Amino acid sequence: MFNHRLDQKKQSGKGFALLVLLVLFFQNTFSQGFLKTSGTKIVNEKGENVLLRGIGLGGWMLQEGYMLKINKESQQYRIRERMEELVGPKQTEAFYDAWLANYTRKIDVDSMKRWGFNSIRLPMHYNLYTLAVDKEPVEGQNTWLEKGFALTDSLLAWCKANQMYLILDLHAAPGGQGNDVNIADRDPSKPYLWTSEANQQKTIALWKKLAERYKDEPYIAAYDILNEPNYGFQNPQEDKNGTKEKLNAPLRKLMVEITEAIRSVDQKHIIIIEGNGWGNNYNGIFPVWDKNMVLSYHKYWNYNDQSAIAHIIKAREEQQVPVWLGETGENSNVWFTDAIRLLEKNNIGWAWWPLKKIGNNNPMEIRSNPNYDALVKYFNTGGTKPKESNVYNGLMQLANDTKLENTIIHRDVIDAMIRQPFSTETKPFKVHWIQDKSVIYAVDYDLGRNGWAYFDLDTADYHVSTNKRSAGNRGRIYRNDGVDILRDSSQKEKFYVSHIEKGEWLQYMVSSKAKASYSLSINAASALTSSKLSVFVNGVAIARQIAVPATGSLKNFKSFQVGKLTLKAGQNVIRVVTDTGGYNFSYIQFIK
Repeated sequence: MFNHRLDQKKQSGKGFALLVLLVLFFQNTFSQGFLKTSGTKIVNEKGENVLLRGIGLGGWMLQEGYMLKINKESQQYRIRERMEELVGPKQTEAFYDAWLANYTRKIDVDSMKRWGFNSIRLPMHYNLYTLAVDKEPVEGQNTWLEKGFALTDSLLAWCKANQMYLILDLHAAPGGQGNDVNIADRDPSKPYLWTSEANQQKTIALWKKLAERYKDEPYIAAYDILNEPNYGFQNPQEDKNGTKEKLNAPLRKLMVEITEAIRSVDQKHIIIIEGNGWGNNYNGIFPVWDKNMVLSYHKYWNYNDQSAIAHIIKAREEQQVPVWLGETGENSNVWFTDAIRLLEKNNIGWAWWPLKKIGNNNPMEIRSNPNYDALVKYFNTGGTKPKESNVYNGLMQLANDTKLENTIIHRDVIDAMIRQPFSTETKPFKVHWIQDKSVIYAVDYDLGRNGWAYFDLDTADYHVSTNKRSAGNRGRIYRNDGVDILRDSSQKEKFYVSHIEKGEWLQYMVSSKAKASYSLSINAASALTSSKLSVFVNGVAIARQIAVPATGSLKNFKSFQVGKLTLKAGQNVIRVVTDTGGYNFSYIQFIK
């Protein structure tokens, strides 16, 4: 018996050793050593083109107020100070500890890999890695904090386990890198990065420390050394964000010095640079000064045509370096799909922004709660001071709800980023098996591109190109297409389609176990007498120009019969087309 058990242990040990070897083999096969540049491409050690499809962890180490629905005094340091005024330092610290522990975990990285992403951009706040200049016990020295490095180590381990690349991004530099104070958590009462030699030296020292720690890590894809500089060096009063800057001399100087510090300890990793004006103004920055360098730019709310990226393509060709879109998003699914098609057609990798926040145009939506809502209202508008216990409970509930399993997963957003750029195939948003009295909610139309799964006239926000904000999605709830969806005030988890215009349509794939006939009714609300719609089943009209009865209000929903239809066994396609708009649409019902 003893010998048998010993033999089992030997076999188990051999099996474990084999497993370790297989894991190491596949990791090495994936990474092919360090990523590097080759002309205008990012390649692996074999020289194969690598297209980074990633997402940024905005809101984790650095909270921007809009992600928390806070729009007054919305830099993280002020949010934290205001919390301390209500619940004290100890409970505030407990909230931030829970936030950092829950917001990003292995399950998040596992999910990103499964969804189709191959990389992660980590927006780092310097204060998790080192003390602020004015808090150093010895002037001019750097106190290193384990918290930030430990969080980074954990994230890197999870990336390794999933064979994903990690890009380190200094999002909040000491002193802050521009006048958009939220993105760098800037305190305007203290010296800027650009006006403080001590802040610049601390920034350089931090990058050297990071490079020393991660110099031998091939799963670190690159160092994104300074996020979105936005400062007018020549004319800080009239050009606060540096969009018109012609020289950018201090920016180039600092980035060169950071590069030299990194290269003194790390010759292997790609270094990513960003222009002024939120990453897009490269005046005076060129020529590039390193052989393993990538240009990053950021893209929001503009058209997705070749002219929108012409400036960065021109820079790529002139400098003979790759381009990576380090940050983009905050729009509709239509915009996401079109942007990714444009980028990948031009061999430009990307990192979307962000993975999760309170809000729906990202893969994960963090749920709010009544106690936290009361805190936000107090922060934004003042009024009655909320109770300490309510504030603390609301904050801890929010921190708990940042866990992936407690968020709302927006699979339509993921589908728009990963599948739809390369496919016009339409899929059911939900499985609809039809029988007597079956109901399909209007908002559960098919999953796919505009013009294939649905058709909407106002699909995205292009205000940077048009100088006029378009709603894109007026409701900004439930789904992230151009289709306008509102919440039914009578039922929290019930939604309906609104702002319906002439020519728009919604499609529903439904299934039937056998051939069957039904009477079809639609539940809608209209304040007009002119609204009309048509219904098609498997491409054949069963009702044309049917009047939507006036119900006296756009919130007073009533059902009306549309016509009769026969479903074949298996899959069927129903399309509801608007001939004259002005109504709200709640659901379809099938009656045998």
